[in-house]
Amino acid sequence: MESVTRVSLPADSHVHSEWSWDARLIGSMEQSCARAVAIGLPAIAFTEHLDHTVWRIELEGPYALDHLTAIADPDGLLTPPAFDAAGYLAAIAHCRERFPSLRILSGLEMGEPHRHARACAGVLGAGRFDRVLGSLHSLPDGDGFAEPWGIYPHRDAGEVVREYLAGVAAMVAESDLFSVLAHIDYPVRSWPADRAGPFDPAAFEEEFRFALRATAQSGRALEVNTRLPLHGTILAWWHEEGGDSVTFGSDAHAPSLVGHGFAEAAQMAETHGFRPGRNPYDIWARA
Repeated sequence: MESVTRVSLPADSHVHSEWSWDARLIGSMEQSCARAVAIGLPAIAFTEHLDHTVWRIELEGPYALDHLTAIADPDGLLTPPAFDAAGYLAAIAHCRERFPSLRILSGLEMGEPHRHARACAGVLGAGRFDRVLGSLHSLPDGDGFAEPWGIYPHRDAGEVVREYLAGVAAMVAESDLFSVLAHIDYPVRSWPADRAGPFDPAAFEEEFRFALRATAQSGRALEVNTRLPLHGTILAWWHEEGGDSVTFGSDAHAPSLVGHGFAEAAQMAETHGFRPGRNPYDIWARA
């Protein structure tokens, strides 16, 4: 079998631009396209944030983020701004004209679509979206919601991860609006290693396998997210649980991060039994 080092890099199926509410100041659709062409990506999908959950953030301290605190209310509640579907789709059309050699896919990253089915469906009806991701970003916390990094300080870290993975399975079961499960390892990004030790996926094997099996049985693809490299063990479990396909996503919010870590991610996917499709922009399938 031909080594992955001699095939094209996979498409970046998870990129944010200025059309995502949390990347308005650092994202650029045109510059991201230019970056994709420069590094030899065959395609790029702008999967902009579509969020409706209101969640609590930290206004001070190590978990406070300027781009979030700027749009939160005085109590720390963040309400994601509405998504401008018409403006976004017009920008996609413009970039397709400007970069004819690059396959540019439209898309969305829907946060908790099972909680906001009607609102998500309304945006999907505004036009064509080629690649739709489903993401779980927040969990119930007290009388509202918070992201894992906002919950770790007052709950057991392992308990948070287990609740997150159960939530992934619930999202897969309750929503048919997306075709790719994004960043199944999202809580690992903020894992409190200083008090919980290094993250070990083996400690959550049963929970990961349950979520992966539910995703595989639903016919969806699993995203290999490179913002924090997906642990190879999780990809091996995906294959063992019947997963048929994978996509690759940098989760870039700035153009310089488009395609970050893709050579290594593609090598890992090939090692675990997945291969490129007939077209370089296709989703990778089980060999």
